[in-house]
Amino acid sequence: MVTTYRFLSTEWIVAVREIHNQYRDQISPTTIPDIRINQIITETPFEPSEIKAHLDTTLGFIDLELGHLENPDVTVSLDYETALAIFVNGDTQFAMQAFMAGKIRVDGDMAKLMSFFALSQSYDQDSLGVVGQVAQKVKDITE
Repeated sequence: MVTTYRFLSTEWIVAVREIHNQYRDQISPTTIPDIRINQIITETPFEPSEIKAHLDTTLGFIDLELGHLENPDVTVSLDYETALAIFVNGDTQFAMQAFMAGKIRVDGDMAKLMSFFALSQSYDQDSLGVVGQVAQKVKDITE
C-alpha cells in the first residue's frame, strides 16, 4: 500500500521531491519544454492558507519547490481545489472551465504555459515512459 499525503502539504512536497530525484537521471531533457512557473495557491485546507511555489524545467527535469523564482515565464494564481484538479489529476476540461470562470489568473507568457500543459496532460506510462511513471507516482501519493 502506498502512503498518501495531502496535496501541497510539507510531507507531500518532500515525497514528490524524492520521486523526482529517483527519476531525474532517466528523463531526457528534450522531453520537457523549458518553463519557469511561479504559483500562488490560495484557500489551502491547512496552514499557511496561501502557498507560494514554483515549477522550473530549465535544467532538464521538473523541479517543484516552495518559494518563488526570479523572472518567471508565468505566474499562475489559483485556489487549492483547482490546483489539485489541474496539477495532479490532469483535468484539462476543469482547467478551461476554471480559467473561463476567473478562478485561474495568469500573468506572463500564456502561450508557453498552454504549450507546457498540453504536453503534461498527455503524460501516461505508455506514451512518455519515465515521465509518465513519475506523473503516475505523484498521482498515487496524493490525497
